[in-house]
Amino acid sequence: MLALLCGGQGTLSDTIFDLVADQPAAEPIFAAAAAVLGADPRDFVRTRTADELSVNRSSQILTVTSALAIHACIADLLTEQTAVTGYSVGEMAAWSIAGVWTAEEALRLTDIRARLMDRVAGSDGRLGYVRGLDRTALQPLLDKHRCEIAIRSPDLLYVVGGTERDVIDLCQEASMQGAARVGLLAVKIASHTSRLEAACEPLRRAIATSTRASVTAQRLLFAGDGGERIFSASEAMARLACQVARPIDWAATLEALSEQGVDRVLDLGPGHALAEMMQAFVPSIRSYAADGFHTIEGLRNWISSK
Repeated sequence: MLALLCGGQGTLSDTIFDLVADQPAAEPIFAAAAAVLGADPRDFVRTRTADELSVNRSSQILTVTSALAIHACIADLLTEQTAVTGYSVGEMAAWSIAGVWTAEEALRLTDIRARLMDRVAGSDGRLGYVRGLDRTALQPLLDKHRCEIAIRSPDLLYVVGGTERDVIDLCQEASMQGAARVGLLAVKIASHTSRLEAACEPLRRAIATSTRASVTAQRLLFAGDGGERIFSASEAMARLACQVARPIDWAATLEALSEQGVDRVLDLGPGHALAEMMQAFVPSIRSYAADGFHTIEGLRNWISSK
């Protein structure tokens, strides 16, 4: 079974739409994104600096647009059961791919999500990462520097959140204590930490009043924060809303996909980090990223192959 992984916020570039920019199937996605972004996303990424692309609201909208646009260009080939999940804001795209929301509704809710997060987060938040320390070694640093684990990924990779100064200090000390790699992420908001708690209830209300449908028969939807199978979108809405202030266990999500019998993974992006994580975590699963293909025809041929 194929699994589609929808990426989260990261470093965006002016090439993220190149694979599908001229594809008719993607035009409705770009139009829906333009309605909330205020500009055609293809023009937006070409005319903004890297710092402007990393602004929380625009970054979230562009990230979801990227996954939905690529999916639109392969959706006709996905006639068999396909698993889908999302990493952080990528879960907004995953719910749409699973049939719960139209692309327009997913992007509208993504805009609301980002605005609520900005409203409550303050101006000094940041995410960073630490690779190579286990939880026992990391916890004292979290306590000392007033940071929280935002995301747990395979191979002792933790995303941590807090104020920018605290995250920098934690990363520096983690490096001195033997971490293999540390650094700041482009995300300038402490997503998936308690700093975002005040966004949960208004986001829950927005999702609860959204126009939605059931998960389609050809899709298996998995929660991105731990891999639980979602059978009823209505029952999972509160959890999805509160995810902005709760840690994500992405390692458990990948494990759940493996246990479900997934043997191929396509990372819809942006980027290829999720494909690389799955390949390292379960080498027997063939894991590819959409941005690794030079043409949409090449990607469609891979989807069609068994």
